[in-house]
Amino acid sequence: MRTIGEMARASGLGVSALRYYDSAGVLVPAAVDPVTGYRRYGEGQILAARLIAGLRRVGMPVVEIARAVAELPDTDAVRKILDEHLLRLEDGLAEARQELSRLHRLLAADHAYEETIMTTITLPADDLAGALAAVRFAASADPELPMINGVLAEAAAGSLTLVATDRFRMAVAQASARVSGPSVRVVAPLPFVDALRPLLTGEVTLDLSPAALSVVTPAGRLDTKPLDVEFPDYQRLSQPGSPSRRVTVDPAGLRAAVRAAAPVRREHDGVAYEVTILTLDPAGTVRTAPEEEWAADTESHVAVNREFLLQALDAGGPGQLVLELDGPIKPLAVRGTEGYSLLMPVRH
Repeated sequence: MRTIGEMARASGLGVSALRYYDSAGVLVPAAVDPVTGYRRYGEGQILAARLIAGLRRVGMPVVEIARAVAELPDTDAVRKILDEHLLRLEDGLAEARQELSRLHRLLAADHAYEETIMTTITLPADDLAGALAAVRFAASADPELPMINGVLAEAAAGSLTLVATDRFRMAVAQASARVSGPSVRVVAPLPFVDALRPLLTGEVTLDLSPAALSVVTPAGRLDTKPLDVEFPDYQRLSQPGSPSRRVTVDPAGLRAAVRAAAPVRREHDGVAYEVTILTLDPAGTVRTAPEEEWAADTESHVAVNREFLLQALDAGGPGQLVLELDGPIKPLAVRGTEGYSLLMPVRH
């Protein structure tokens, strides 16, 4: 076993970085002294720590680093993650060259001028349709909350990210795309999103800027003005949970169990709704639990809005999903291969 200082020297990760990746659930120590809190790492964790150090140096996001560490037993899967990140870096460099060239032209101009820089995104219609289906259910229609009455579209090198939330849940989906132009984020109004979905065939081209949003498909063209709002910071809630509370589930089986469980009713602002209570059995399998069991041990159970959970399972797609149950006061995460949903817990 190695101390945190020894692990830092062996891996190239600083002590503070090791503490951070522990808290993020990416690299959890093999043992922690219950009295002193000192961390101890196993020899088998050195490779993971060195991988994290390298990925950190090349700017890989924490969520992707967590994926790489989780896939470490399968080196081919890790290599694929590395190649995907390299492609994003190359696309980002091309984008940076384009933007710097534009700035040189701006500085060379004889007079000040205004310009609207459009970012063009091209991707298959099926990919955009899947991403929209994965987030649309979580969008808010509350007129008193205009900042979330839409779907956030965030374009960066090689990808389009869509986000929707109603404060009680949040859904995020990502699709690979060809992106030309600077990174941009706009909020598309919900009527525009709903009008777009039936037109999604073939290949789709989106032109985005803070002032305009247009989509062209073989079935037609739609134009709108993005909402002039400040969308909530979704990335703050996006860190992966603790590996000890992360479990793979079959969505069809869990969906059936949720529907079969005895309803637990709650009320919020005069609106009644049903709650599903989840916990892990001794084998680490997710199961539903009755209300009296929840009342006797709230720390080991997570309760969420039943309808929201079923919608999140549907949005996650047909394959296996990963659930993160990090206690009664943290959001329940439902993660698929191309996105995830976060559901705010219901307190007992």
